[in-house]
Amino acid sequence: MTKKTISKDTPLAEITLRKYEKPYNMSRRDLIRKICLSVGLLQPGDSRDVIVDILYVLLEAKRDKKKLDSEEVKDIVVNFRKKNGLALKGIASSNIRRQLKRLRDLFLVEKIKNSYSIAEFDELNSIFEKKIEEFYLKSILERVREYFDIVK
Repeated sequence: MTKKTISKDTPLAEITLRKYEKPYNMSRRDLIRKICLSVGLLQPGDSRDVIVDILYVLLEAKRDKKKLDSEEVKDIVVNFRKKNGLALKGIASSNIRRQLKRLRDLFLVEKIKNSYSIAEFDELNSIFEKKIEEFYLKSILERVREYFDIVK
């Protein structure tokens, strides 16, 4: 009996969006955590939340228009997690780089010469509007509409 090869449908782009309660009386880290949850960078109930601290660190560096390499990000994240009594999970250099890539894939972070920063040191709401809503989400919605139009 020969094995059948089943093709895999690999998306060209995808995004997860979730709606949560309004952001009242939350710490800065909790706000960043909700952003990560809201755009699919973090799954509900996931205890491996180092991506929250990576984004936190890059947002803090943005205030001084500072770019950080992945090892600097790692060191600051480790110190931040220790200071706040958080488990040191997901802090391997390879995982830090993987999480930075995920932030880059969502256009929140840019990499220039092995240094990372919030894209153009812009505000997150502006990045979300210009790069995610107007570009990324729009292109996904247009392609989905093409499928609906053809099926009729």
